[in-house]
Amino acid sequence: MARNLYSYRPILITGGAGFIGSNFIPFFLRQNPLVHVINLDKLTYAGNLENLIEVENNEHYTFLKGDICDEELVEQIFDQHKIEGVIHFAAESHVDNSIEKPADFIKTNIRGTFTLLEAARKFWLNSIGQTRKGFENARFHHISTDEVYGSLGATGFFNEETPYAPNSPYSASKASSDFLVRSYFHTYGLPVITSNCSNNYGPHQHDEKLIPTIIRKALANEPIPIYGDGQNIRDWLYVIDHCRGIDAVFNKGEIGQTYVIGGNSESNNLYIAQTICSTLDDLAPKKGDSYKKQIKFVKDRPGHDFRYAIDATKIKKALGWQPKESFDSGIRKTIAWYLNKYQKV
Repeated sequence: MARNLYSYRPILITGGAGFIGSNFIPFFLRQNPLVHVINLDKLTYAGNLENLIEVENNEHYTFLKGDICDEELVEQIFDQHKIEGVIHFAAESHVDNSIEKPADFIKTNIRGTFTLLEAARKFWLNSIGQTRKGFENARFHHISTDEVYGSLGATGFFNEETPYAPNSPYSASKASSDFLVRSYFHTYGLPVITSNCSNNYGPHQHDEKLIPTIIRKALANEPIPIYGDGQNIRDWLYVIDHCRGIDAVFNKGEIGQTYVIGGNSESNNLYIAQTICSTLDDLAPKKGDSYKKQIKFVKDRPGHDFRYAIDATKIKKALGWQPKESFDSGIRKTIAWYLNKYQKV
């Protein structure tokens, strides 16, 4: 569908069939009735169009299958749809996979981001610092992770000023993409914004991730694997709270700035597993022992960061964003969704 066939602001969302993107697109369309979303997704193993059934017939939504590394395709999309905004989710994101196959992460996370930035630069700018007429309100929102900051000790928090110290091929590739985005603002004047989030959880997350793995293994009566001693700490952010934060940053954030987004819900991995098991004991009890009996400690992975925690003061003060879900309320909603998915209700 060409831009002149609809009168809505065309926004390119990359990786919209993945976990966060597929939660974000329906939310974004509800919150922004005057946009048209063009969802570009390669549909790798982590992308699933079933996650977007609720919007597949929405007249403000178009799906395009393709690779963000395909320069010709990306430039064609910008030209055909007259793209006025980019929200860039598409990324390889599983740390274990990055240890086994780092080349995939270098290609998608770095080369793919570069391809998108170049297309935006060519289409939105006449020259360095000179915006093309009609694209004065264009913006490129890059979605990143708190893992670029490395590992915290028992105290302290990440914020927008924290030095980068990535410890895995995944986080290094995301750090590289963050730097590329930053450079396009400072060198070319491209209107970019970056947000770095803490660990997300909620509906549509791929089975390989920690929380779906715990639920799936528990229900299958299999060992629930927990790395090391289970004391690694993460700040957990319910995915819809993250979607609200992205919407706020994209629409109201200051060009050239970075915003960290966290759920203010620090927990170690063992606590997460035990909490999920206790909730399953309540929602889907099994005969005999608690699901907790299935928890098994396994060899820790290389470069496993000890603790992440976010100080989200900036986005709270500047944009009025606050997480609405506590971990207890969010995890209960999440478990209920996975119980339905795994047909264990």
